[in-house]
Amino acid sequence: MRLPYAPSTPADPTPENQAIYDRIAARRNPRPITKLDLALLHNPSIASGWNELLGAIRTKTSLSAADMELAICRIAILNGAVYEWFAHAPLALKGGVSRAALEIVKSQPELGSAALKKGEDEEEGLSRKQWAIVALTDQMTRRVEVEDQVMDALKEWFGDSQIVELTATIATYNCVSRFLVALDVCEMNGGEFVVPEAPQGQ
Repeated sequence: MRLPYAPSTPADPTPENQAIYDRIAARRNPRPITKLDLALLHNPSIASGWNELLGAIRTKTSLSAADMELAICRIAILNGAVYEWFAHAPLALKGGVSRAALEIVKSQPELGSAALKKGEDEEEGLSRKQWAIVALTDQMTRRVEVEDQVMDALKEWFGDSQIVELTATIATYNCVSRFLVALDVCEMNGGEFVVPEAPQGQ
């Protein structure tokens, strides 16, 4: 990383800082605190806010794992966030996204609303719903502004709350990817994007 990681225990062990470390460890459990956490913990208050937001995005929405992870994997490709890809591509597979779909997500250039037209062709590898998620992800990530036709397409599958959840997820993971790439957290910048093997039985 471009900076040293913060220590795995508080450098300033105040009760407040210790509580922040404990909350982050609890969210990660049974996994250990990650290098991303240790990068953020240079400022425990920022790490705490990040932990709360990501915790809500990860566990307090009604989105399926497949829909959420598809969007996150697309963000990783668009922003060159190799660490984000390798963290979330296996979760996408586990959630039901096919390996073939991830290959498409990995290889397609930025599409934006053109993804909706791909969804009209049954042979294009993703469902119409998945192409609509790609369209939203592409426009939010690269253009920021989202066209009405993309938002209207999403309303076929998602209610108002879920559109807010999906939009918040894409916005949040754009933040994550930009932090990861700017500081080269986990030292993976410039690495190759590889689609992992599908879990057994898939």
